[in-house]
Amino acid sequence: MALKSRAVVIPRRNVVELRDVQVVEPKAGDVLIRTAYTSISSGTERMLLDGRMPHPALLFPVIPGYETVGQVVQVGAKAPKDLLNQWVYVGGARCFKGVNPAWGGQSEYITAEAHRVVPLHGIDPSSGVVLALAATALHGANIANIKQGDRILVIGQGIVGQLAARVARLAGAAYVAVADRVDVRLSISEADQVVNVAKQSLDEAITDANIDVLLEATGSMQALSGALPLLADHGRVVLLGYYDHIDIPYAPVFMREAQILVAREWTFGSDGELPRVRDLVANGDLNISKLLTHRVPLERIQAAYRLALEDPSCLKVVVEWPGSSSNGAV
Repeated sequence: MALKSRAVVIPRRNVVELRDVQVVEPKAGDVLIRTAYTSISSGTERMLLDGRMPHPALLFPVIPGYETVGQVVQVGAKAPKDLLNQWVYVGGARCFKGVNPAWGGQSEYITAEAHRVVPLHGIDPSSGVVLALAATALHGANIANIKQGDRILVIGQGIVGQLAARVARLAGAAYVAVADRVDVRLSISEADQVVNVAKQSLDEAITDANIDVLLEATGSMQALSGALPLLADHGRVVLLGYYDHIDIPYAPVFMREAQILVAREWTFGSDGELPRVRDLVANGDLNISKLLTHRVPLERIQAAYRLALEDPSCLKVVVEWPGSSSNGAV
């Protein structure tokens, strides 16, 4: 028997609606979650709205979202009973009838396998929406193999770039530089050197180059290309954004015998990057206090999308669903 649920639906290009959808009931190993908070991933959702996402889940109408926090309201017969009533994060779901999930997180109710949910263990529930992109940043640092003493440059100070700079420091980097074009973003960056590339070029600002790891978080091949000459020999480049294509000049990477690495998302499991970043937030090692910049109620979902996709001061918008504990809005 299907459960009726309110959801954010993209029925066609550049249209966002609220609709009632059908959610399948949990199976024996599943849990049912009532959503309290979601967010909007500006890179992924922009490509999805534009109809440019190179992914099989792109088949309109779709339910977007992979940043969902809610409470477990039902557990299946074989699911851990202690999950009932817990606050959890879940990275989307594929539990709908008659509508495609891409990735299915912006729904009032979600059915998900119990092993895919991450209990928040006391962190503020609305802060839990940042776990997905924090885990992505941590995964990027892990595949880059950041070592003690490494010199790091993070291009882009949107939410992923902000988190990547913080995670790089936790991984042992001796020097972290960040670059962006937006002063309001740079004003809350945590780095040794902050460069506004609208006012100063990277090679002028970072005179002692020899960057061991370049973390690209803009989604722009042009921005990446301009930073490649700063790499040290055998430097590593990690792509943290989502791109239409990869197109960079070959000479800078050839001369430095650089590595080009792609961060897909994160590793799952009890020792994966989602619970690890949750614990970093819980114990205060990973500071996210200034990264949740806007709050919008579900009824203003179109305004939330405009904020996330058009306002450079919006790092992360928290969408508040009916029944959440907070009533703040922009």
